Parts: sequence; C-alpha cells; structure tokens
Amino acid sequence: MKTILILFVGAFLIFNCTAHAQRANYSHYKTIHVGDQGGWDYLAIDEVNNKLYVSHSTKVLVISIDKDSVIAEIPNTLGVHGIAIDHELNKGFISDGRTNSVTAFDLKTYKVIDTLAISGTNPDAILYDPYSKKVFTFNGRSHNATVIDAASFKVLDSINLPGKPEFAVTDLHGKIYVNIEDKSEIVQFDSKTHKVLNTWSITPGEEPSGLAIDRANSLLFSVCDNKKMVVFDITKGKTIQSIPIGGGVDAVSFDPQTKLIYTSNGEGNVTIIKQLNLLTYQVIQTLPTQAGSRTMTLDVKSKKIYLSAAKFEEGTRKMIPGSFEILVYK
Repeated sequence: MKTILILFVGAFLIFNCTAHAQRANYSHYKTIHVGDQGGWDYLAIDEVNNKLYVSHSTKVLVISIDKDSVIAEIPNTLGVHGIAIDHELNKGFISDGRTNSVTAFDLKTYKVIDTLAISGTNPDAILYDPYSKKVFTFNGRSHNATVIDAASFKVLDSINLPGKPEFAVTDLHGKIYVNIEDKSEIVQFDSKTHKVLNTWSITPGEEPSGLAIDRANSLLFSVCDNKKMVVFDITKGKTIQSIPIGGGVDAVSFDPQTKLIYTSNGEGNVTIIKQLNLLTYQVIQTLPTQAGSRTMTLDVKSKKIYLSAAKFEEGTRKMIPGSFEILVYK
C-alpha cells in the first residue's frame, strides 16, 4: 500500500506541474494612445530609466513606463528602424534607414547629440555591445554590418554578411549573433576583431526575423516565417528543437527569470512558450492581440510586453489616421 501511495503522489505531482506549465494568464492591460500615423518598427526598453522607445516613421517616441504616456519625441530620424542603449555613456543610438545614418541622443534629455553617416544602406537592426563598447548596425540592402565606436561616434569597420541581416543579439562576452533572413542562417562574429567565425543553417526554420538569447545556456531562439521558432544550440552549432508559432512573426523576447519566450505574430497574437528544460518547450498560451501587431519588446522587471499597433481600413493596408497606439499586456 505504501508503494502504491508513493507512486500515486508522484504521478499527481507530475500531472499537477505539467498542468500548471500549460497555463499562462497574460491579458490586455492598457492601450497607450499616440494618435499619430505612419509606419513603425522596433521597440526598445530602457529598464534602468523606466522608458520605452518606439520607432515611428520619422521620429522616436519616448514613453514613461511609470506613467504609460508619451513624454518626449526625438525628431528627424527618417525611416527609423531600431534603438540601442548605452547606459555607461548615457547615450542612445537610432538607425535611420532612409538616410543611411545613425542618430545619437542623450538618455536624460532626449536631445540629439550628433548624426553619423554610414556607408551601409538601409541600416535596420541596431545593437550596442557592452563588452566591446561598440554599436553595430545591420544594413538590409548592402548585406553588411557597420561597426561604430560608441564613445567617439566614429565608424571603425564594415563586416560583410552572406545575405540580408535581421535582428541581432550579443552574448556579452565578445560574440554577436545575427539572423540572415534570405539565407535562413545565423552568423556569429567577434565583436572586437569583427571577423565572421561561423555561419550556420537553422533548418527547419525559414526566413528568420526575430532573435533572442538564453545566455546562461548558450541557446538562441530564432523566429521564422514558416511559423516555427528554432532553438539553436551555440555550443553544438545546430538546431535542437523547433516549436510551432503564429504566422507573420517579427519579434521574440526571452525572460531568463520565468523561462518564458514570447513571439509577436502579425496574424494577431503572441505565442507564449515555456522552457521546461533545455530540450523541452511547451506553448502555454496564444494571446490575442491585434492584426498587424508584430513588433514587440519585454520589460523583464514588470513582465509586461509592449506591441505597436494601428487600425486599417477594412480589406486594405491603409492606416486609419490617428490610430497608432501601443498595446500593453501583463
């Protein structure tokens, strides 16, 4: 009887843990109305200063996370894509896709410090690497990365890439990883020497966009156009798992505290995945959002996720004037 009881209790605990892992309770928390129009791309969280930066056509919106409202704008960032943060120098960096330039601004005043022209065309993703103290822009049309010294704000180098770069991440120890969308690959390069070290296929993933990193376990999460999130083991140089996600994905975020992974899908939802162990992943919620909301960022402190959104005329891609907003979920 004792053996049977132990087995029963063990089975109950396993079932209870599995059932718990199958649930997440994210829901709509707030909508931050901007009341403007025009396209958008990346969002970036500054958790030190409790600010959210939102790219929006020709400017960057600065939102107070505490007040959930727009408190400033950084203008004249034509074709803005991404925002990178350097707390040591109190600087932010913006990739201006239309003018092939980078704008540096002050994190306290939001005033523009300088604008730097680069030779790469259509700078898209932008990344600050604290290890090398450099800024990297990933240039969609010229298929390369521009290397900028953060302190002097001077171009140092250019790194040739095998195709169109998308999102990029740093391991904080001298290695940068970037998705190559049109080749379905991930490139690894050295942030100090600027040399490409590895180019890996991410099969079965196709046309990757968003990229997140689990630094503690040397894993990359790459979200792909064929409705898959690929788990890539850096140490082995290969894909170890793929998980189904929603369609029209763009961004992905990983929370190292909760082990939750979020993918923002343009079809109108966020796929929330639990990392049960390094080889086991489970979709625990499909969170309804809004059609077209595919850019996202995560505030690890509050666990809120933020998505850019707008409303469109029915059956068209024409944005309804004044409908741009930020959706907040927790």
